[in-house]
Amino acid sequence: MTVAAESANVSRHLAARAEEHPERCAVRAADGRALTFAEMEARVRRIGGGLRRLGLERGERACLFVPPGPDLIAITYALQRIGAVPVLIDPGMGRRNLLASVERIRPRALIAVPRAHVARRLFPRSFRSVELLVTVGRRLAWGGTTLADLERSGGDALPGETAPDDEAAVLFTSGSTGPPKGVAYTHGNFEAQLAALRELYDLRPGETDVACFPLFALFDNALGMTSVFPELDPSRPGRCDPAKVFGAVEASGATFTFGSPAIWRRVLPWARANGRRFATLRRITIAGAPVPPPLVAGLRELLPAGGDVHTPYGATEALPVANVSGAELADGLAARTLAGEGTCVGFPAPGVDVRAIRITDDAIARWSDDLEVPRGELGELCVRSPVVTREYKFEPGPTAAAKIAGDAGLWHRMGDVGYVDGDGRIWFCGRKAHRLETEDGLLMPVPVENVYNPTPGVHRTALVGVGPRGSERPVLVVEPEPRSSRRELPPRLREPRPHSDRVTDFLFHPAFPVDVRHNAKIHREELKRWAERKLR
Repeated sequence: MTVAAESANVSRHLAARAEEHPERCAVRAADGRALTFAEMEARVRRIGGGLRRLGLERGERACLFVPPGPDLIAITYALQRIGAVPVLIDPGMGRRNLLASVERIRPRALIAVPRAHVARRLFPRSFRSVELLVTVGRRLAWGGTTLADLERSGGDALPGETAPDDEAAVLFTSGSTGPPKGVAYTHGNFEAQLAALRELYDLRPGETDVACFPLFALFDNALGMTSVFPELDPSRPGRCDPAKVFGAVEASGATFTFGSPAIWRRVLPWARANGRRFATLRRITIAGAPVPPPLVAGLRELLPAGGDVHTPYGATEALPVANVSGAELADGLAARTLAGEGTCVGFPAPGVDVRAIRITDDAIARWSDDLEVPRGELGELCVRSPVVTREYKFEPGPTAAAKIAGDAGLWHRMGDVGYVDGDGRIWFCGRKAHRLETEDGLLMPVPVENVYNPTPGVHRTALVGVGPRGSERPVLVVEPEPRSSRRELPPRLREPRPHSDRVTDFLFHPAFPVDVRHNAKIHREELKRWAERKLR
């Protein structure tokens, strides 16, 4: 995988695709609005030119609060086209986190739907750096210019020159394991991601992606693919209508889709109940939270011959890191997962180097091979690649804790504990922040949960530690299936299995708290506090 050394800008790929296939559909919204590649490129030029006339300069940040669809794609590309920096913050992270994130990132421009401009008026402190206003939608007296007027204002932003190290975007983490942080992407990071994703999934011009995860759609047009946005709230994917997601795939003839497991947990049972299978879909890609092997196996049954399910591993700070397919899981890896070895996330992605180092919460200033643990031994997973981002914007402390300088490139500490096996595959065993330090030593939650989750009557489990570090008491919190018998579950859970000698306490919780972005990651800190209260 190679990345251009002199200049880099994903928007240049859009211009090239528009020249090659001007009449091909680039984006289709849930309401039926659609743009060809030529129309998308023309919009990007007009919006970029309008933003320049408005006064937005190269390197300045613009917060975007725009729903998934053609407007979001066009505005993001236009900002990158002129060298400005789009800032994407998930509104689903909650009001307090959202306002704190805006205040910390200090944007000069706000490009948003009317509701966000109302928030600016209600909470002026968080938006006090904002000077330039663009309303996407109906005009507000205090919302600046509208996007439509901006496009009509004149100007034509041709693909410009930005260097690989120039800042290209700031994407905020969900805050599921701490305060949300703004991950600073360079144009070189995006170019590297584009190349890695193309190679990893064999993505080709002319394909169609049903974009259940909007950020991935930002790559579609650069790859020559069509983005189709289903009727879906990306902040609450677990509440999606499975019939509408399935219908969007079938109606568009999609070959690819990317989304949270919360979506596919709803689509799979709906498809089974209605006797439906996908006709054209070749790849279902699931990320954002752990993906149970039975979900992967079930979705593979819905695909045409030759289709497969992929579960990429990565983070906002580094993506993709690794990938495993359903075919690989079916060939023995799923059985090892269910036997308590952890969750296999596959071999490293193209151009990615993954190592496991000694577990510590201390910052590490400089890489040394002495940090590594032997293959098969638990450690914190670290990644080196052109896709690795260099910093959290305006967050020197978290940046120092997550990055390690090296002679051959920057390393990112994933904050995950796992190991690299003898074949070079990566196994995930849980977040470093969620590790249990018991009197019998280190205990990671994911391998334990994997062996209990398939128990009949169990929806999911979470292993949490109660008590002081070093003598934490392992407690398995169980969320039963809605109609399961509470009388039958305890004997089933106490049946011998891997890791069962480490777990003696079981608690039942009616509905696990989950993170705001994916609705599938367990909010373990909250669940741990609940368990501590129950066991007092």
